[in-house]
Amino acid sequence: MLAQALVKTPNEPDLLYDQAMMAEKLGRLGAMEQLLRQAIAQKPDYHHAYNALGYSLAERSICLPEARELIRKALEYAPSDPFIKDSLGWVEFRMGNKAEAVQIFEAAYKAKPDAEIAAHFGEVLWSLGQRDRAMAIWREGKLLNPDNETLLETLKRLRVKL
Repeated sequence: MLAQALVKTPNEPDLLYDQAMMAEKLGRLGAMEQLLRQAIAQKPDYHHAYNALGYSLAERSICLPEARELIRKALEYAPSDPFIKDSLGWVEFRMGNKAEAVQIFEAAYKAKPDAEIAAHFGEVLWSLGQRDRAMAIWREGKLLNPDNETLLETLKRLRVKL
């Protein structure tokens, strides 16, 4: 349906973004990346597309310098968005900048307590040996959204029971 809508209105970045997110869910990461780059080309201030592309690269631990630049570009357009800050924290973590990641996550989580931010924040703390603090953040995240996929997957992968 999204592809058909794009045929009717080919210069609609929101439709490209929606189709990209659907492609990601279907595991078509190449298509997702192409669609997000197309959305950015059509609307250079489309911070959601910069963030989604940067986060996707960071999540796969590929092209991390580019991922960081894309996310920083998103922050230029939406500097107070805690979800974009979450993405920046995640790429910093993936690049090995754990202390920087903790600072970013602390600010993001304070601005917007959210299960996905809690999942990422807790993982960084866990990797630093701050197990009690990580568990506390994850417990809060689970109270906020007990069904959050990112949080549940993180806990499973790290073999943590709350």
